[in-house]
Amino acid sequence: MNILVCISNVPDTTTKITFTDNNTQFNSAGVQFIINPYDEIALARAIELTDGGKGNVTVIHVGEAANEPTIRKALAIGATDAVRINSAAHDAFFVAEQIAAYVKQHPFDLILTGRESIDYNGSKVAAMLGELLDIPSVSIIKKLDTTDSEATVEREIEGGKEVLTIPYPFVAGCAEGVAEPKIPNMRGIMGARSKPLTVLEPVEATVYSEILSYETPAPRGQVKLVSTDETAQLVNMLHTEAKVI
Repeated sequence: MNILVCISNVPDTTTKITFTDNNTQFNSAGVQFIINPYDEIALARAIELTDGGKGNVTVIHVGEAANEPTIRKALAIGATDAVRINSAAHDAFFVAEQIAAYVKQHPFDLILTGRESIDYNGSKVAAMLGELLDIPSVSIIKKLDTTDSEATVEREIEGGKEVLTIPYPFVAGCAEGVAEPKIPNMRGIMGARSKPLTVLEPVEATVYSEILSYETPAPRGQVKLVSTDETAQLVNMLHTEAKVI
């Protein structure tokens, strides 16, 4: 089985986010970047499915050369090879177009993404890939099992779980539960240096969105404590101050 895993480069969750140029540009100075955690879950499951010579795992990333350490980490974790589309990731549709163009030339049995990236939280790429490639796509799966001809996925829906059986090829957005992220060992880190990393120029694509500005969340206000026996005061504050009732 040949599996493609789409990975993105995101700020570490402990990073303090700031902006420059009148809040129109993300300030990457001093920021530690990591593989998007949900993509890392997808990568871990892909490696499990191909363990023991059962297939190959290719990771693909749309980004510039500065992001290659993230790609090398994916190779150290266990990916067979990697592809980098040499362009800034303008938006989700642009990313999906670039990946779809590559897949049309290099077909895969299974394409995995994370459920979303932790910086934009869009959950768009998996569905867009399915549409652009004219294959099924399933978002936010919690379990993935495969046979030679089809896969079974499980995802949560309102009031229960949904189990689907899908023939190859298809796209799936992976969430927590699909696999446990893997930590690269020394052998993997050393081996990643010699694994192939192909760099391709982007295909021509229209960028349909533009970021006008960023803003950080409003600072958290002070907390007011109300005694449990002051119910009337609490109701009055919710009505007159918080204005939620």
